[in-house]
Amino acid sequence: MASTKRYFGLSWIVCVILAIIPVTSIICGIVTRVQRGHVLGAILNFILCPIFYIIDIVTMLLSKDITFLA
Repeated sequence: MASTKRYFGLSWIVCVILAIIPVTSIICGIVTRVQRGHVLGAILNFILCPIFYIIDIVTMLLSKDITFLA
C-alpha cells in the first residue's frame, strides 16, 4: 500500500513542485484527501479550489505535508 505522507509518498521537493502547479495541486489534493478518508475535504477542495490551492502550498512548505482537512 502506498504511503499517505505527502503526495503519494513522493519526496518533499517533488511535492512542492506539484503544489505550485495549480492543476496538479488540485488533483493531488483531492486524491490524497480521499486516500486518507476525508471525503468532505476532497469535496471542499473541488469547490473551493483557489483557497485550498494556497493552503496546500503553505502547509507543504511549512510542515512538509498537506494537513488542512487531510
